[in-house]
Amino acid sequence: MRKIPDTFILDIDGVMTTGQFLYSKKGKEYKIFGAHDSDGLKMLKDKIKILFITSDKRGLEISYQRITKDLGFKILVLDEKNRYDYLKKRFGLKNFIYMGDGFYDAKILKECFFGISPKNARIEARKNSNYVTPSKSGEGAVLDACIKIEKKFF
Repeated sequence: MRKIPDTFILDIDGVMTTGQFLYSKKGKEYKIFGAHDSDGLKMLKDKIKILFITSDKRGLEISYQRITKDLGFKILVLDEKNRYDYLKKRFGLKNFIYMGDGFYDAKILKECFFGISPKNARIEARKNSNYVTPSKSGEGAVLDACIKIEKKFF
């Protein structure tokens, strides 16, 4: 019997968003989220726990609006440098699927149950992933990941 992971953990910036921050003279004002990713999350939400993480405290209100208010998922704020140790201790690395795009995500992607990165992720992240999506972040990468998870585990 194939093991099914407990949780799907996704980094927000560079996975759900394009990774770009739009600044005005007031500071960080906008992030670009893709339109199709919510379809994939809806597909999985009753099959696996979904949790979002971010280290972007200044843009948290923007992420909160999309991820929590619009989509109904929780966000955990974790510094990139402490992310690996926290996730290992809290969840056990082999108990979750992880989707990340950055340098600090690479170690998690390598050691988690199943690692996924967007097509345009940092090379360190892509090299350590089990699956690299055909779409870029903010352009359907999360939907690609959800389809892959659905086929592989459910």
